[in-house]
Formats: sequence, structure tokens, C-alpha cells
Amino acid sequence: MKRRLQLINSYVFIFPSLFLTCALGIYPIAWALRYMFFDYQGYGTPKYIGLENFARLFRDQEYWHAVYNTFIYAGGKIIITLPISLILAVLLNRAIKGRSFLRAVYFMPTIISTSVMAIVFFTIFNSFNGMLNQFLLKFGLGSIDWLGPKYAMLTVIITAVWGAIGNYMLLFIAGLQGIPEDIYESAGLDGANGVQKFWYITIPMLGRVLQMIIMLAIITALKGYESIMVLTEGGPFGKTEVMYLYVYKLFFPVSSTTTTVQQLGYGSAVGFVTALIVGAITGLYFYMSKKLAQE
Repeated sequence: MKRRLQLINSYVFIFPSLFLTCALGIYPIAWALRYMFFDYQGYGTPKYIGLENFARLFRDQEYWHAVYNTFIYAGGKIIITLPISLILAVLLNRAIKGRSFLRAVYFMPTIISTSVMAIVFFTIFNSFNGMLNQFLLKFGLGSIDWLGPKYAMLTVIITAVWGAIGNYMLLFIAGLQGIPEDIYESAGLDGANGVQKFWYITIPMLGRVLQMIIMLAIITALKGYESIMVLTEGGPFGKTEVMYLYVYKLFFPVSSTTTTVQQLGYGSAVGFVTALIVGAITGLYFYMSKKLAQE
């Protein structure tokens, strides 16, 4: 009887999480897997069309341009964010005055809503009356069309970097605190300088943590679209269109789309292929990093 009560209590505690997982995770996936074989706009009777949505996808130049933009966006974000986060982590892992305050300052953007953050950066980079252009004009440097075709991608990358640095900095600090201080002291006695300690001690001993952080950064960057949606809606002329923003527009059309009709069937197919692309890239990185670790 006691064992049965313990079992019932366990199921009672598990049920809310299990219900939410099924309702918000498994069911939407199953729904999308079904409708990616249908022509369905959200109303009327779905029409079965087999693999036609996938055939349309491989002819869809706008989507493949979004895939290309995603790699540019993700690569730029990762290449800039991770080195800065690591440097800040090394500096703020030392016993310096105001260390806790500085950590909180750099981590603060992580807890701010992505939409709010994007609105703030829109007021900074607005091409007509943005704060940055006003600053440039004040010093006679001329204004720049930050959200125009030439600089829009750079602008969204800068916004993404600002929002991500604090998160990865904290993860790096956690990894640094696991490195014994005795190793640095021994290296110092052998005449190693700061750069040598960083390169030959810090980086190798952060191997496992760095592997996890890079994988997390890749997944996050490939899936990111919220700040881009607020800043540019994928424009101008598709210059900042990324994969998941393209999928979002098929389910919830916005002002920059050429049609206001939902395309739930086609959107499901595009979402499925997009998830496969992200999964394949993540799996390839994990395989390569594992092989390198073994060597």
C-alpha cells in the first residue's frame, strides 16, 4: 500500500510536466508532420498533395537565400561573441574590485526581453533620427543607413552579440572556476607569462566546457530570428531574412511578406527541413569535436 501511494505521488508530480510536454511539444510536432503533406491555409478542408510542398521548397530561391543569410548571421555572431565572452570571463574571474557588479552589468542583457532589446537598438540604429546617426552628425561624420541593404546584416549581428555576451561569459566563468589555481602558480614558477598561461593552460582545460558552449552557440544562432523580426522584418529586400523568420512568416504573415495568406502546409514542410538543417550542422560539429578530442 505504501509503495502504491509513493507511485501515485510520483505520477501526480510528473503529470503537469508530462501534460505540458505533450500539449506544447509532441502534439505541435505531430500536427506539423501531418500537414506538411497537405495544401492548407488554415481554413477549409486540407488537400493532400503528397511531396509537392517539398518540391516547391527546393525551387524556392527566397528560402535558400534565407539559409545563406542564416549562415552569415550565425557565423558573424559566433565569431564575435565567443572571443569577447571568453576575454571578459578571464578578466572578471580575477579578484578585482567591483567584480560582482561588472558581472551583473554584462549579464543584464541576457534577462531583457529580445523584443525590448531590439526596440532599443532600433532607436539607436534608426537611419533617420537614430541616436548613433545624431552622434555622427554632431561630429560632422555624416549619417549611415544602418538598416539599409549595405549595413542591415551588420546591425542585426551587433544586436545579437550584445544580447549574448553575458550568457556565454557566465558559462566561461563557471568553467574557469573549475581550473585549479595551483596549475597557474606552477606555470608562473616555470617562467610562463599571462599569454602562455592562457594559451597552454586555460584553453586546453576549458576543452569540455568550450565544446558545450560552441554547440549551444551554434544552435542558438541558427534558430535566432526574434530581434531580426523587430529590427528589419527580414528586409530590406531580404538582406536579413533567416530560416526561422521565413518559417514564422509562413505561419503568421507580417507586413514585409508578399501575401497575407497563411501557408500552414508549406510552412510545416519548410519548418521540418529547417530543423533537419540545424540538426545536421549540430550533429556534424559534435562528431568533429569528438573526433578531435580523441586524437
